Amino acid sequence: MIVGEAPGFNEDRQGEPFVGAAGKLLDTLLARIGLSRSEVYITNVLKCRPPMNRDPMPNEAEACSPYLARQLELIQPKVVLILGRHALERLMPGQGSISRVHGSLVKKGDVAYVPLFHPAAALHNGALVADLEKDFDRVKQYLDKLLAPPPPPEPVAPPRQEAEQLRLL
Repeated sequence: MIVGEAPGFNEDRQGEPFVGAAGKLLDTLLARIGLSRSEVYITNVLKCRPPMNRDPMPNEAEACSPYLARQLELIQPKVVLILGRHALERLMPGQGSISRVHGSLVKKGDVAYVPLFHPAAALHNGALVADLEKDFDRVKQYLDKLLAPPPPPEPVAPPRQEAEQLRLL
């Protein structure tokens, strides 16, 4: 599951998350780790675009939180990629800045959360693209480890029976 912050202009018009330039970068990053958009559930903290594309206000995020909570409940993801600082603050409050925690894996219950830079931030600051690529490479390692089938059980040897001594007489 992938959680961004809020729909942008294109997303708001089309009713689908990550369809603009940031979505194209996200598709490229997903392909880098062998995934396609159809294999992940993508959503946002806010369900509608803030006026003037400003940062989401706390009360707006709070108003949308029941919807996000229900999506998490229905999807029951094993891994949640958190895109950007606003999504990080909503899903993992008090973790610190995205610059400090990006690419790390934090387990909460049965769910692994991975904070990442938002693709739109990487489009504005090209230096973040390399960080995003490295972080997605780590995500691939996490997924391989978390979603790997359990090893087969060790074979159990049947109990040895002692041979019975036969008597001749």
